[in-house]
Amino acid sequence: MKKIIIFLVIILALFATLGIVTTMQKDEKLKAADNPYGTDKLAQATIDQLDDPNYQNIILPAQLDKKLKAKEDVAVYYFSPLCEHCKRTTPVVAPLAEEMGIDLVQYNLLEFEQGWNDYNLKETPTIVFYKNGVEQDRIIGENEVATFKHWFEVNGVN
Repeated sequence: MKKIIIFLVIILALFATLGIVTTMQKDEKLKAADNPYGTDKLAQATIDQLDDPNYQNIILPAQLDKKLKAKEDVAVYYFSPLCEHCKRTTPVVAPLAEEMGIDLVQYNLLEFEQGWNDYNLKETPTIVFYKNGVEQDRIIGENEVATFKHWFEVNGVN
């Protein structure tokens, strides 16, 4: 019986150590990365993207609301770090937008879930172009580079 108790204590100690190491690694990554979210309470999937060059144009809900209320033109890429389609689309769209001189801001729906309702979103990825603060058009889902390029050009996104 004593052997079983000792064995269980060792297993619990290993799990506790693993948990502590994981938390320390998460905290170190948050400190090392440039964190545009303004909080340390982020989902692990978001933390994993902090140093990804394709996710460096994050917009916070208050910033987006301010732009829309000021009737600015803004192109918003709504994504979730957990979305497999987003993981394939972002490396296509982010460089394309940069190449075309488009300021494509990125709204993280995992961190800011209210965006689903606030912007009438049904799926990710979704890019919405707001002209004078009002939605002009949107493109949904994973598409080819040429499709995104054509969409940007047709809508006069810049």
